[in-house]
Amino acid sequence: MAFNPKTTHHALSLIEGMAPVITCELYANIIDKNGWRTRFAPSPTGFLHIGHAYAAYVVWQIAGENPDKFLLRIDDLDYTRCSDKYINQLKSDLSRLDISWTSQETYQSKRLRRYSQALQTLQEADLIYPCYLSRMEISDFLSPPSIEQISQPCTRGALSSKEILKRQQRGIKPALRLDMSKAIQHVGEVGWTRLDGIVIRAEPAKFGDIILGRRDITACYHLSVVLDDADTNIEVVTRGEDLRSSTDIHCLLQKLLGLPSPIYFHHPVILGEDGKKLSKRHKSPSLHNLRDTILTLKNILRKELVINF
Repeated sequence: MAFNPKTTHHALSLIEGMAPVITCELYANIIDKNGWRTRFAPSPTGFLHIGHAYAAYVVWQIAGENPDKFLLRIDDLDYTRCSDKYINQLKSDLSRLDISWTSQETYQSKRLRRYSQALQTLQEADLIYPCYLSRMEISDFLSPPSIEQISQPCTRGALSSKEILKRQQRGIKPALRLDMSKAIQHVGEVGWTRLDGIVIRAEPAKFGDIILGRRDITACYHLSVVLDDADTNIEVVTRGEDLRSSTDIHCLLQKLLGLPSPIYFHHPVILGEDGKKLSKRHKSPSLHNLRDTILTLKNILRKELVINF
């Protein structure tokens, strides 16, 4: 996207007007720990924008600006949209923001076997089931799209064995759904812990029978990130407020799979002039097009993220 000074200025102004997300107490805790082991996990389906820069800088601060505690994970499961040019550019953008890391980057596309093993574990426990319904057929189960958080339907038994066989013979692959009712019965009450020590009771039941394995990709976002965070020993999952609801699902999956539960820190997201989250979909200005503005951005991020002593 072409450089747009007006849009860029608006985004920078929003950052300047936001309350610091790192309090004095939290900053002292970070320094005492020499940083928390955390991660920045962009999807290389487009170029990074100012919203990404803000998110990456929050992660960098939680890591104590310690390259040994900052991990870069490339969430490249969506092979139809991911590109090496975006991966190369995002690494360059992070470097221009003075963010560095010592560990080798993790690529989700190289961890498909790990995701398959977890799905097999859940399948053997009868906690997931195949769904051969099309999107159009599934839409008949769903609530009206005006409802912000749509609960996924239970489709177990929706098709006869004969119909399932027909679809299998046509080469139709199933999506794999979590049997939410069985999962909750299996683990009981679950919750997650904020970085300030407050425990939040999770309510995964409201999401219904979520999909954990897509037809075209071994695993979906929820399963892959839970396994990635556990396998890389992440201490604090740092991500935007817009993903807070996903945490309810993730702590359930952690308990089902016997994985450790990290601490969670959710930060504000940057909104555009239209009040919507800055995103690639809405063609937000890319970092690699900001050129000289990158210095201003770095200075603003340093100034605004942390309350000075």
